Amino acid sequence: MHIYEVDRNVDRTYKETLAKLFMQQISVSNDETSFEIAMEAIELALQKGSSSRIIVAEHNSMIYGLAFLNIGVSLRAGGQYLWLNELYVHNEYRNQGIGKKILLHIIHLAESENIKTIELETGVNNSVTKHIYNSLGFYEVVSKRYGFTF
Repeated sequence: MHIYEVDRNVDRTYKETLAKLFMQQISVSNDETSFEIAMEAIELALQKGSSSRIIVAEHNSMIYGLAFLNIGVSLRAGGQYLWLNELYVHNEYRNQGIGKKILLHIIHLAESENIKTIELETGVNNSVTKHIYNSLGFYEVVSKRYGFTF
């Protein structure tokens, strides 16, 4: 299993594979998006100068899992923070430690770049991922999240 950050110069076929996996992840959380929107997000994330990163877990040219994250700056964090937007492991490969390995890669990435905090959101009833997060030292932060969509 090889876990790495996606190169900004990957070809369209690879981007389409990522978009399809992100679509599967989004369908799990009952959100809706189109393939075109997923492709646009990937294109934006992989542009030079973007604060977004895509991490994949791959073996024998097959992507088993992936993460989409953004790095920002926050007064509350006292510097840079990493927001984990999406973490997805293909259904057939769950419960094999792949999600945990991706998270460990992200933790090491954040540490190496002097990022102060990692934040994410998970479903209230998602006990499996909560267990993984807790086992790696994540803790629950109580807050209300608001959004505005155009």
